[in-house]
Formats: sequence, C-alpha cells, structure tokens
Amino acid sequence: MAVPVHQALRVGAYVVKQHLLGRKRYPLVLMLEPLFRCNLACAGCGKIDYPAEILNQRLSVAECLEAVDECGAPVVVIAGGEPLLHKEIDEVVRGIIARRKFVILCTNALLLEKKMHLFQPNKYFTWSVHLDGSREEHDRSVCQDGVYDRAVAAIGAVKRAGFRTIINATLFDNAEPEKVARFFDEVTAMGIDGISVSPGYAYERAPDQQHFLNRRRTKELFRGIFARQDKSRAKWAFNQSALFLDFLAGNRSYACTPWGNPTRTYFGWQRPCYLLGEGYTKTYKELMETTDWDAYGTGNYEKCADCMVHSGYEATAVAEAVRKPWELLKVERRGIRTEGEMAAEILLDRQRPAEFMFSRHVEQAMARLKHQRPAAEFTDAAD
Repeated sequence: MAVPVHQALRVGAYVVKQHLLGRKRYPLVLMLEPLFRCNLACAGCGKIDYPAEILNQRLSVAECLEAVDECGAPVVVIAGGEPLLHKEIDEVVRGIIARRKFVILCTNALLLEKKMHLFQPNKYFTWSVHLDGSREEHDRSVCQDGVYDRAVAAIGAVKRAGFRTIINATLFDNAEPEKVARFFDEVTAMGIDGISVSPGYAYERAPDQQHFLNRRRTKELFRGIFARQDKSRAKWAFNQSALFLDFLAGNRSYACTPWGNPTRTYFGWQRPCYLLGEGYTKTYKELMETTDWDAYGTGNYEKCADCMVHSGYEATAVAEAVRKPWELLKVERRGIRTEGEMAAEILLDRQRPAEFMFSRHVEQAMARLKHQRPAAEFTDAAD
C-alpha cells in the first residue's frame, strides 16, 4: 500500500484509542468542501449545478478550521467544486497542517501549476489529482478535451517540486478492465505516490444517470482489474486499505460507515454522508447525535443500494484492520482474490424507498441570501 508509514501509524493509533474509549461512532476523514464552484462540468458530478448565488459562496478560513477542530478527524480531504478556485485555500491548508492533521487536496489540476507556489512540500500534505482513465477516457469523463494532458503536465511539475502526489480515479460502467490496468501502468510510470480508486456514486443531481455501476458489476470490474496485476507490470501502489480493495473485488461483505467521513459544506454539516445531502446541521455534535444512522446504508435505503464508494466503506475496512490485523496481513500476503465465489450480498428486501428532497436546502439558502450583501470575490477565473 502507498499510505506513508507515519500516517498509517497515526491513524491506526487514533482508531485504537477510539476503540479503547468505547466509542461506537467516530470520524476518520473529514470531507471539507469549501465551495461548489468548478472550472469543469463533468456529467457524473452532482455538485456543480447549483444556482450562481450558491456557487458564489464559500467557507471562510475560520469556518474551515473550526470544522477541523470540531470534528477532530486525523485526515482532512479538501474537495469541491475545485478547491484551487478558493483564493484563501493556501491559508486553509497551512492552518490544518499546523494542527498536525493530514491534508489531501483534491484538484482537477487545471490551476495546479499556476497555484503550486502557494504551497510547500510537507509530510502532512498530499495533492490528489483527478484522473478517470487515460486520455480518451478521462477527457470524456470530464466533458472537455485536453484536460488529461494538462493534468499529466501538472503532476510532473508538482512531483519535480517534491510534493507527495496521488491520483484519484472514479470508474463507471463503461470502464474496461484491460484499459484500466493500462491506465494504472501509465500513472505508475509517472512516479505518482499512490492510486485512489472508487466506483462512481449515482448522485441524483448528476446530469448523466446512465453510467453508474451496480454492486455486481463493480465487483466483476475490480476482479478483472486486479487479475491483470501480474509480474509483467510494475506494482500498483494504492492509497487505500487492502481490505477495502478486497471488498471492491467482492471478497468481503461490509456495512457502510456513513459517519466515518463526515462532510462540511457551505450548507452546514451534511446528513448523512459525503454522497447524500438529505439535511444539514449547524454543528458536528448535532450531526452525530441527531442523525438516524440506521436509516441509511445498503439494505436500509434505496439510494444506497448500489454504493460501494470509499467514503462509505473505507472507514469500515480501516476499523476491521485494527480489530483483526491478521485479516489485513492475509490479504497483503496473498493478494486480492479474483476468482471463486463472492461474499454474501446485503439483502435489499427491507430497504425504505428513496426520498427526493435535494432542493430543500438550496431553497432555504437562496432565501437567506436575498437578505445578505453580495458575496465578496473569492475565486480566480476558470482557467
């Protein structure tokens, strides 16, 4: 695995402490979305179709750091939107690093070379560049030609500058195992420090609803990919738990841990998870204490039926690795099984039907904004 040793030890110690304290629910990764605005319009994204008044809002530096302190998770992933459009994003990153939290800054890389001088290499800091495949696949995914080449150039620039850099790839139902394997070969040859991979989630706001994977297709796809990791290829280094990857290949039956990656956005603390915005709270404490967690997850809720995304299941895998380290060692020693019977699937016969309520918080925010001064300029022009 590509997770740095010092990070793995810190996170492991944190998880052990939570177990010793008897805490059933605790955060592992804070998903911080300081803005929704982006300089791309990907068909599979459910984040960027808000009204302009909402896209012009952002969390202040103080609000971002307050969320970090309030949550207490050892890892902070800064997503969006495109975080590099936030004019104070460098201050946010420095403030989080000062708190000795691990920061992963996600970017589509279109502004990366322009903005990289604002940051310094640090053992607590990682760039995560969005790449959904090789040139053709990625440019099709982001609905714009030339983005792959610009992202690759930016990866080279930040690596030469000494930054730890990974890529994050989201796979959809048009992904082909051999093409994905060749893509992993490509990014490995670039000298990246790790690969983060996940099946796409069917955001109800996403323009393209036709290409999201169901759970069976997800397992078959990842088995096909991992089966191609043979001796003729450079070893792929994943920035994820081996148990989570084993889960993607259908070898483990995990329940979702929606509280493992709590999300803070302009609207507040998002209920119940990074992928579903079905209500918001003002504080992290309120999120944890008032959310009906048992109402969500595969088998409990129709919207969660096909989800196998890292933000819901990585925390489950990490917790198991701490409780049963021999399971982790077994997978790391023998590799991920790509043949044979799959683990039992969660039954869906008792799941509650989907509730489509995503516009309520938008309407409430728009009403508030009518009585406020216009937002101050805070983003750079889309490059």
